[in-house]
Amino acid sequence: MKILLPVFLLLAQTVYLLGAEKPNLIIIMTDDHGYADVGFNGSTEIPTPHIDRIAQEGVRFTSGYVTYPVCGPSRAGLLTGRYQGRFGFRRNPTLNPFDPLAGLPLEEPIISEILGSVGYHSGIIGKWHMGTHPRFRPNKRGFDEFFGFLSGGHDYFPENLTYPDIESVDRAGRWYNTKLLRNEKRVEIDEYLTDELSKEAVKFVQRNQRKPFFLYLAYNAPHTPMQASEKYLKRFAHIEDEHRRTYAAMVSSVDDGVGMLLDTLDALNLSEKTLVFFLSDNGGAAYRINAANNAPFRSFKGQVFEGGVRVPFALRWKGAVPAGVDYNYPISALDILGTIADLAGVNIDPTRPLDGVNLIPYINGERNDPPHERLYWHMYDRDRSAILTSGGDKLVIMPEDGTRALYNLNNDLGETHDLSSQKRQKTDALEAELETWKAQMKPPFYDGLGTWQP
Repeated sequence: MKILLPVFLLLAQTVYLLGAEKPNLIIIMTDDHGYADVGFNGSTEIPTPHIDRIAQEGVRFTSGYVTYPVCGPSRAGLLTGRYQGRFGFRRNPTLNPFDPLAGLPLEEPIISEILGSVGYHSGIIGKWHMGTHPRFRPNKRGFDEFFGFLSGGHDYFPENLTYPDIESVDRAGRWYNTKLLRNEKRVEIDEYLTDELSKEAVKFVQRNQRKPFFLYLAYNAPHTPMQASEKYLKRFAHIEDEHRRTYAAMVSSVDDGVGMLLDTLDALNLSEKTLVFFLSDNGGAAYRINAANNAPFRSFKGQVFEGGVRVPFALRWKGAVPAGVDYNYPISALDILGTIADLAGVNIDPTRPLDGVNLIPYINGERNDPPHERLYWHMYDRDRSAILTSGGDKLVIMPEDGTRALYNLNNDLGETHDLSSQKRQKTDALEAELETWKAQMKPPFYDGLGTWQP
């Protein structure tokens, strides 16, 4: 249900935004995290009490989407607030550190650069995946601090991090075994990777508490390799399926970290000054890969069905947004930058307008119309595409198997009942809209993941 923000909260938000301070922003992003694998979406098998606090003390987006069903392009959409096809970032890039083309285009402003223009201090902790060549790395893209790794995944155990840097990798896959970077310096770690990332996030907030900050906490859990420390595995000894047990442990480690971070904000009296978004970069991967659960949705990562693009998504901003309510209209990861840019008073380059919007007027009841009349997806290499209307109609087109199906998500969340033959006129109209949007997108300009064979 959609609930209006109480008048006193509206007044509190107005007073806050008229003040000199700009709100802080924290984006917590998990990797290949199943929609049903958080408590706020109904999970009882994997308790996530700390992640759930974000929804309980804020807003749960029941129809929260990302712009692409795989990691790299999805993150490019998040960071730019624009559909990644507008600048040709339409596949996971090669991890070749000697390729000066394979990365998020330098002329495309990203959130750290945009917020830096109005005085924000920005940090990224965890996964980058926006280019491994030195010209594309976080410190060259407006991030003042970086602690993490450049590739699309990483080994979780310190003893396995044996390569000094990605340039020294001598065979495919070993980029998962590189030492972590602190800015441009390789560093040693001695704890399970998720725990290291969480502790770094806490330290970032502690040392930057007196300035407007942006923190992008990009966990790689529960992405493969499926690895968990004994501390977390013990919590799920009752789960017989070893694969699922490890996945649950990995999610639980993230939840502990989120709790540490939220507690830090509360202790420093920053919770009313800080927007905290939580989401996954795409739907959970197929069960055989990481044992995620995307129920009640169809399919998984790599597909434009709901299971690939609809993700656990929540926002907390104490005192400025309602607590413990659901927002049901479709919203997008694009809206995170749309929200903070508006709140921070950023002037966006008119030649590169955002596709995201400021969500605050929608969730506090100032606006009752949908934030987006349409959301779009297109996977370039596999030619899978979809369009979703604010009324719940969704068209899926996949030439590879002849799919051209229309679903209504209001009564068919599982996308099982194809209405295209019954509603040909609507199907044709939506396909024409989808094709018009696709024509605006640019083709990829770089080699894809797997093309580099060191």
